[in-house]
Amino acid sequence: MSNKDYNQEQFYDYNAEHIQVLEGLEAVRKRPSMYIGSTSSRGLHHLLFEVVDNSIDEISAGYCKEINVSVNTDQSVTVVDDGRGIPVENHPHENRPAVEVVLTTLHAGGKFGGDSYKVAGGLHGVGLSVVNGLSEWLEVEVFRNGQIHTQRYEKGKKATMLKAAGKTSKTGTKITFRPDNSIFDDIEFENETIIHRLRELAFLNKGTKINFKDSRSGREENFKYDGGIIQYVSFLNQGKETIPNNPVYIQKAVNGFEVEIAMQYHAGYAELIYSYANNIHTHEGGTHEHGFKLSLTRLVNDFARKLGLLKDGNNNLSGEDIREGLTAVISVKLMDPQFEGQTKTKLGNSEVRSIVDSICYEGIEAYLEQNPVVARRVVEKSIRASRAREAARKARELTRRKNALEISNLPGKLADCTSKDPAESEIFLVEGDSAGGSAKQGRDRQFQAILPLRGKIINVEKARLDKILANDEIRTLITALGTGVESDFDIKKARYQKIIVMTDADVDGSHIRVLLLTFFYRFMYELIESGFVYIAQPPLYKVKRGKNKEEYLYREEELQKLLAGWDREGGLQLQRYKGLGEMNPEQLWETTMNPETRIIKRVELVDAIQANNLFGILMGDKVEPRRNFIEENAREAQNLDI
Repeated sequence: MSNKDYNQEQFYDYNAEHIQVLEGLEAVRKRPSMYIGSTSSRGLHHLLFEVVDNSIDEISAGYCKEINVSVNTDQSVTVVDDGRGIPVENHPHENRPAVEVVLTTLHAGGKFGGDSYKVAGGLHGVGLSVVNGLSEWLEVEVFRNGQIHTQRYEKGKKATMLKAAGKTSKTGTKITFRPDNSIFDDIEFENETIIHRLRELAFLNKGTKINFKDSRSGREENFKYDGGIIQYVSFLNQGKETIPNNPVYIQKAVNGFEVEIAMQYHAGYAELIYSYANNIHTHEGGTHEHGFKLSLTRLVNDFARKLGLLKDGNNNLSGEDIREGLTAVISVKLMDPQFEGQTKTKLGNSEVRSIVDSICYEGIEAYLEQNPVVARRVVEKSIRASRAREAARKARELTRRKNALEISNLPGKLADCTSKDPAESEIFLVEGDSAGGSAKQGRDRQFQAILPLRGKIINVEKARLDKILANDEIRTLITALGTGVESDFDIKKARYQKIIVMTDADVDGSHIRVLLLTFFYRFMYELIESGFVYIAQPPLYKVKRGKNKEEYLYREEELQKLLAGWDREGGLQLQRYKGLGEMNPEQLWETTMNPETRIIKRVELVDAIQANNLFGILMGDKVEPRRNFIEENAREAQNLDI
């Protein structure tokens, strides 16, 4: 289309007046997702963590020892630290208080000049100004120079002038804000999300005291770890047999880079590496993690040959072999971190790789030289892993050959759905052939597939991949889902985007549920991360009142409420379901499978650290931690089959 085809008047009417300039924080309010990623729960908690990160930067600078975080009854949150306090003097160029500049100007703060902070986690984030801009209101109190200074903002705009509100002997900053419910989907903060991050920060900043309080429920948590990431690794490995007994710790500062590493093997097979840059969890790894893996692989191979356990004609052990059963935390601090990757959580500074590589090799080599028994055990474990990995490769090839999507290659006991669209297809993993038979008859064949599981699958927490892939039920499950497993896993090949675990409401059913979730967590984690895994909630009771009125109860509380209001003169028939097989196909459809009436719960990972520990405690080798967990949580148990 040429210019002459346009309306001439409209064409020439487009001028400078049409260029919109958003003043102050209006841009943040207009496009919040550009600054915090989303307006979902994740974005909501991002606001809180930005405020906490400012306090953590004061810790890194050596001026803060304690942080208090509280969720208030009105859904506001408060963060208090004992740092230096945000400066309140007039900014030399802005001619207004520095705290006001920080709270109302994007990219304003003490982290950009290089003098106030050596390292800063907030550099990757959005700063206090965006928190202010996305809040219904924000109040700041600064304790500095013997005075308390206060100011209030509403929707990012100054509501009061900065004023003195009394004298104080302490220093620090207190910020209270209530997120704007016209911007966020929901402004209710989740305890577990907050606690996970606060505990993580306490581990990464040894000796720092971080306190949490939820005024809504009264819950309180306090974190302080004088051992720092050494305690972090011990925490991750609790309930496991470890090699060595205490984590190996390496710490060194080189050319403005600070590197901390703690590592320890356990008798299991899962590899767990958490890496951080300036307290930011680098989920996608990066140059610091790469440097660590390179040095560890090179070092263990060197020791294997030195000890004569790897002969001249043998191939080197792979990094995967050497990291089997390894738990490690890597923390680096640097002045100018460069983040990349899909979620901007991958460290990209090229110089970090060689620095971490060198520090790791030197530190771990010194430790292994001084501890030859540990060195031999690590090498022998890696060699066993190498042999098992070769067996697993052969088993995986067998599974892959059976994993084609053609209907002829699907497991015989799978009753597949007719739809080939994964987005609308769902599969029920059903306990036992009896319930599987009812489910097959009661389902909607268009979009519901049924896979009966016979007995309990193998406990993957206690077995290597070659043993796991030799298990018939596991192979059948992998083939039915279509994704492959471990290094072959590809979520794009998933045949169903709803995988629903449907087991009896008894002890055996609960055990099968945990076994399946452990398998998904360890070997098909992306299914959980993508929200594909669900738990079905079948009813506990069928209640019949009179001749025709029937209803189903899903919780004990519902039964107690019904009985409390029951007229004893009226007839009441109560049936307790102990197994899905007790229901006929119509009942199973009505109560547990019909999308219009069923209750299914999506499996979500709120706290990866707690999840890892929980699977290790419940499904690991040590009995004592499992007994302690059961004793501590016995009062929370429901639907016991006794």
